[in-house]
Amino acid sequence: MPTVSDALHWAEQQLAQVGPDSPAAAKVDSQWLLGHVLGRNSAWLRAWPDALVGEPQWQQFQALIQRRLNGEPVAYLTGQQGFWTLELQVTPETLVPRPDTERLVELALQKVGPEPARVLDLGTGTGAIALALASERPRWEITATDLEQPTLAVAQGNSERLNLPITLLQSHWFAALAGSRFDLIVSNPPYIAADDPHLLGPGVRSEPMRALVSGSDGLDAIREIVRQAPGHLDAGGWLLLEHGWHQGEVVRALLLGRGFTGVATERDLGANERVTLGQWNPGSL
Repeated sequence: MPTVSDALHWAEQQLAQVGPDSPAAAKVDSQWLLGHVLGRNSAWLRAWPDALVGEPQWQQFQALIQRRLNGEPVAYLTGQQGFWTLELQVTPETLVPRPDTERLVELALQKVGPEPARVLDLGTGTGAIALALASERPRWEITATDLEQPTLAVAQGNSERLNLPITLLQSHWFAALAGSRFDLIVSNPPYIAADDPHLLGPGVRSEPMRALVSGSDGLDAIREIVRQAPGHLDAGGWLLLEHGWHQGEVVRALLLGRGFTGVATERDLGANERVTLGQWNPGSL
């Protein structure tokens, strides 16, 4: 039976030499996956490098490393992903929440204060954005939608496990929200073009295409949301949209063309344009 140190060394070599990871990422992924198998955290792995890995755990670990080599995200292999201050359950039915999306959460918290407000998260996936907002703004009334029932089930499970109540609706964008208005609408919709070569890359190709791809230029969903959002925003309400690093200019143009004011694009952790926002003031038209 290998020791913890032996198992980690083997996995790091596998991932760094022929897998999708850099050496630094290979080390992190190896620790996450071995810790998952053993039910231990990385601090324990460092403290007990000579502990033996039992044969069943060793076989399970080898199988997970092979799946990682095949491009599956670590989050799918462990069933968990950290986002904001939350630990979310994820499945292959959901997009893996990204750290850059936390910028959308930060901006939403800046635009609307802690007073009671009605907030909508379109295309919620795991519920990451809606639940992060709920964790910070307990007085907000938050509704989250998704088109797919299995995805909503994941979000519902996360809501219940974290004791963060939100309203979940099965809906294609605003379809199930006739007559409803909000102070804030946020969305991380699909925004990748159908022929983008990154869709064939490690990790991404394992995620649901419906959560990634939106037409020939990646903007179909954003166009639809921008077009319909004014019918669901109270005067002075905000629309915040995550998008691709190269889409800021066109998303600003869409918001301005629809009559939004205060339109601006904010950058993510990598200094890329990532979130465009605008305020709905119908009297300014």
